[in-house]
This record gives sequence, structure tokens and C-alpha cells, in this order.
Amino acid sequence: MNRYSFLGASVMLLGSLHSATYAITATEQLAAYTAQAGAPAQAARGQTLFTSKHGKEWSCSSCHTATPTVEGKHATTGKAIAPLAPAFNPDRFADAAKAEKWFRRNCNDVMGRECTAGEKADILAWLLTLKR
Repeated sequence: MNRYSFLGASVMLLGSLHSATYAITATEQLAAYTAQAGAPAQAARGQTLFTSKHGKEWSCSSCHTATPTVEGKHATTGKAIAPLAPAFNPDRFADAAKAEKWFRRNCNDVMGRECTAGEKADILAWLLTLKR
């Protein structure tokens, strides 16, 4: 193997390892948020956070519906939003970076700030209770 082939193989291996570190399950993501929060997640509190307004005009359910097992619709653009509950959309919370991106954006829209790890854990704990 020449050094260019070795370098190419090394870059491909590192790229695949990098991707694998972000491929997770919703349950693993919940464990990470819970560990960051240092307290157990509470699904009931997550449902309340999800369906309530927090000083701004929207709640999470404004776009994702009060029971996010069905398709939602963006409150401003009308763009369709796939179900948020992982049992109804296995792609949800399967990528840690993507989950963080959307929590950051949506928490800012709903709360005017980023959500805490505990709030993310509570919301995800509730979403994981929604089964087919």
C-alpha cells in the first residue's frame, strides 16, 4: 500500500468513526441528557413543558401538535413536520448533533433561551412514552 492509499483509507476510517459517534438511539440520548442534568427525567414534567407557553407566543405543540405522534405543521411557514415521537419516526433523536441543533432552535423560539439538559431529558422522556 502506498502512502496515498494509506492516507485515503485512514481518512475514510476516521470519517466513519466520526459519523458513528453521532449515531445513537433516543434512549441513549435520554441517558446523556439525564447524566448532564444530574437528576432523573420526569415524563409528566416533559409533557407540561411541551404543551405550555413559556412567555413567548408558541409552545412546542404549536408546531408538533399536543400529541406528536402525527405530522405537525410549522406555525409560520406551514411546512410539514414529521412526527416527533421516536416510536412514530425512528429518525428522531438518532443523531446527537441534529437533536442539539433542533433543541437549540426550537427552545429559543418557544422559551427565548436554550433548554437545559434537564428540560431536554424531561421532554424526551415524555416522547418515549408515546407508543404505537
